[in-house]
Amino acid sequence: MVERLKQAAIGLFFIIIILALIGCTAVSSTSSPDGKRAVKIGYLPITHAMPLFVEKELGGYENFDLELIKFGSWPELMDALNTGRIDGASVLITLAMKAKDQGIDLKAVALGHQDGNVIVTAKEIGSVEDLKGKSFAIPHKFSTHNILLYQMLKQHGLEYSDVQVVEMPPAEMPAALSEGRISGYVVAEPFGAVSVEMEKGKVLFQDRDIWRNSIDCALVLRGDFIEKNRPIAGELVKYYVRAGKEAQLKDSHVSEIAAKYMKTNKNVMDLSLQWIHYDDLQIYEEDYEELRKSLIEMGLQEHPPSYEDFVDSSFIEKVK
Repeated sequence: MVERLKQAAIGLFFIIIILALIGCTAVSSTSSPDGKRAVKIGYLPITHAMPLFVEKELGGYENFDLELIKFGSWPELMDALNTGRIDGASVLITLAMKAKDQGIDLKAVALGHQDGNVIVTAKEIGSVEDLKGKSFAIPHKFSTHNILLYQMLKQHGLEYSDVQVVEMPPAEMPAALSEGRISGYVVAEPFGAVSVEMEKGKVLFQDRDIWRNSIDCALVLRGDFIEKNRPIAGELVKYYVRAGKEAQLKDSHVSEIAAKYMKTNKNVMDLSLQWIHYDDLQIYEEDYEELRKSLIEMGLQEHPPSYEDFVDSSFIEKVK
């Protein structure tokens, strides 16, 4: 009996030792193989996230490793961001503002891009007035694209209710336009360029013709990530700004990077890049306030977060 107890004690001792060793050698989900902090940033494969793609390919980080995580939809990405499964994301800023309003601690630290949203319509549409009674697609009601549609209709004397607004996955929009299921759409690139390159649609307006300095996608970080890793957050934004300037070159290297993250042909990508800019990625208060005002006017959000509460420009102001 004593011998069996002794053997059991020895066995338990070795089990404890093994478990301790496992605990000591396990790699944290926030650590990369080289021991640096792994910063997980979510994205959708769109032209508006190009600075992230370029940043990843340029590399050179001192204190962290960047891990880009691809998502198939905005709701899927926002769920990961809101629950802390990723540290940040290139995301529709309006979705992040809504999450902030619901109590999720998020901070917008930079723009994803400037311009780069186009109103694409069927070729027979000659004016905004021709859209009356027609179906028009947007990616999400909480999007700058929806506000662009609203502003365009308002500027041409139409009501929002004069068109049949439908929410549709971006990748479906070119086919829907080609098949006549919709008469137009506004969405992130490169999906607008797809219809134009296929000669199934045309550009009715660039976003800057409707709403100058409109804010669409932004680099958003979780508040707890910034609080615990402020030097890393600063380094991340520093390289992000550098990547934006590199992306603005729109040269063969940028095209190669784009092809790695977005499965589209070169002509479509070249056209898409013509419409978009990455040279100044700071979120300015005046532009943000215009976005807030539009959300309230459309009844999409009663109390959008203030600039001071939601935007952290301290990182980008140090590296511009």
